[in-house]
Amino acid sequence: MPNTPKAKIAVIGGTGLEDIEGLTDIKHINIDTPFGKPSDAITVGKLDGIGIAFLPRHGRGHFISPTELPARANIYALKSIGVEQIIAVCSCGSFKQELAPGNLVIPDQIIDRTRNRVNTFFTDGIVAHIGFAEPFCKELSRILYQSAREANATVHAKGTYVCMEGPAFSTRAESKLYRSWGADIIGMTALPEAKLAREAEMCYAVIACVTDYDSWWDPGKPVDVATVIKTLNENIALSKHIIKLAVKKIPAHAECNCAHALDGAIVTAPDKIPAETKKKMSLIIGKYVK
Repeated sequence: MPNTPKAKIAVIGGTGLEDIEGLTDIKHINIDTPFGKPSDAITVGKLDGIGIAFLPRHGRGHFISPTELPARANIYALKSIGVEQIIAVCSCGSFKQELAPGNLVIPDQIIDRTRNRVNTFFTDGIVAHIGFAEPFCKELSRILYQSAREANATVHAKGTYVCMEGPAFSTRAESKLYRSWGADIIGMTALPEAKLAREAEMCYAVIACVTDYDSWWDPGKPVDVATVIKTLNENIALSKHIIKLAVKKIPAHAECNCAHALDGAIVTAPDKIPAETKKKMSLIIGKYVK
C-alpha cells in the first residue's frame, strides 16, 4: 500500500474523537488484513505535523458488540500504516466511591474475565509467549496522565481494570466479587487489544472514563446504557483535549520496551513455521523470522 497515508499514533475509541480542532490532511482509508477487515474505515490526518489515526472501535453507528470486535484486524491495520503508539479511549464502571462518574482512570493492571475472544496473533503453527506483567505501556500511560492533569480532568494515575466478556453488565454478586479482589474499574474492550498490541510491539495505554458504579453499590442505581452513553458523550471534548496535549509529548522514539516485546518470545523453530503463516505474520515477525 505505497500510497496509503501513514500515522505514528492511533486513537481507538468511539466516533467523534476524530473531530479534533487542528487536524489536517484528513483521509479515510479502508484496509484489508490477513485477519479480515477492521471495525471501520480509519481516519488519518496530521495534528501539529504528526501523523495520527482514528479507528472507531465498534464501527460508526456502534454496530459491533465487544465479543465480535475484529481486534486482530484492528491492531494489524494500524501496524500496517506505521502506528507505534495506541491511545485507547473507553467507558468503565467503578468499584470505588472515590472513582466517581465523570472521573478518568489511567489503568496500570488488568484482570482478564473474557471467554470467547481470540487473544493472540500466534496461531496456525507459530507460538510466542510475550511478557505481560505490565500490560499497559508505562511511558505512554504517564504521558496520558500528565496530559489529563493539564486538561483539568479529575484523573487517577493507576487502577486495576477487570475486562469482562459482556455484552450484558455484571450481576450484583459479580460486581461485589471483583470489588473484593481490589479491582478499581470494569469494562469490555481493553482485551484482547492490549495483548495484541504488545505482540505487535506497539505501545498501548488506556483513558478509561468512569460512567457509573457498576452494580455493587446497593443504594445506587444499577448501571444502564443511557447513563453510560450520556456520561461518555459528556467526556468526548475532554478526551479530545487530552489527546491533543498527549500527541505533543510522545517522543519521536519510544523510551520503553514495547517495541522489543517479541525479542526472545517466539519459541517455534523457524523451519517448523508454515510458509503461509510466515507470509501472513511477516508484518509482525519479519525482523525475527525470515
